[in-house]
Amino acid sequence: MPTPPESFASLLASRRRFDWWQALVRVLSSIEAVRDGRALYVLLASFCGAGLATASAMASFGREDLPWAIGQGAAALFIAFYGANAAGLLLMDRAMGRAPRDVADAVFDALGIAHRVLLALAMMLVLAAALAGCLLGLYWLSGLPRIGPWLFVLVVPATVLIIGLTVLAGVVVVAPLTGPTVWAGASSVQAVATIGRLIRDRLLQAAVLVGGLSLATGLVGAAASAMVLLGGRVMAEASVFVLGVDIPPEALMAGLLGRTVQITQGAVVPAKALSYISAATVGGGMVFALALVMPTLVYLRGVCEVYLALRASDADAVAGLADPAADVQTLA
Repeated sequence: MPTPPESFASLLASRRRFDWWQALVRVLSSIEAVRDGRALYVLLASFCGAGLATASAMASFGREDLPWAIGQGAAALFIAFYGANAAGLLLMDRAMGRAPRDVADAVFDALGIAHRVLLALAMMLVLAAALAGCLLGLYWLSGLPRIGPWLFVLVVPATVLIIGLTVLAGVVVVAPLTGPTVWAGASSVQAVATIGRLIRDRLLQAAVLVGGLSLATGLVGAAASAMVLLGGRVMAEASVFVLGVDIPPEALMAGLLGRTVQITQGAVVPAKALSYISAATVGGGMVFALALVMPTLVYLRGVCEVYLALRASDADAVAGLADPAADVQTLA
């Protein structure tokens, strides 16, 4: 039977309509990333390696050995960046339903493609600089006699809107979604094109989904911090009572907060307690790193889900426009 034009138009509109419920469910499902052992292992090892390199850099800087400090600081950034990209590849495999790659393969692949993220960000930074140059040119034209004040009437709202939208796009699209675009297989140029389409077509949806992801990540981080502080306090109080050492319980909790204990008066602290304080600092540092990794895992998995949700909606819209015969057949 023939298809009414109104029904065909409504079907195309429904194809373009964003499925908020499915997208939010995908974002909330990112909490399951804390159960991904491979990504947890890669990210935890990366954080520990970057932390050791940072501590070495600080020690070298304290000795005024500037070349070593710079090299060790660069090593810390290298380990953290490529480790996060390796974990992102593993989490993208999960999000896309692909067979997860081995840890060694993820690290090797990250070394081969993670630079695309930096290149894509550099290209978008150049575009932002060109946009800033255009705005400065408009301000220069506004300084001309006669036409300047009239032109400035248009420059003011244009500047406010452009800068506001640029900052919003950078926060909710460029910063969180450039990595997932590359992890999904895009080159640097393709990543820039994809990010541009998302900014043009899905900026509002990206803002809402990234805001929801930030809330979920914050809740996971708060829950992890509460468990660490509660368990750490009980551990410290019980350790002082059972071990029989005369030290403040806070000395055993320093590692849980990412700090070290500075012993300035060794005669005041019992010799027996020094070894326990050192052991608690090392063990607490491991717990601190684990508590830091958990919300990071949720965030990385979440940005993968946000990217796939936005891309899936665009693919549905394109399919609906590219194959109207299928829509007619469906309505018939």
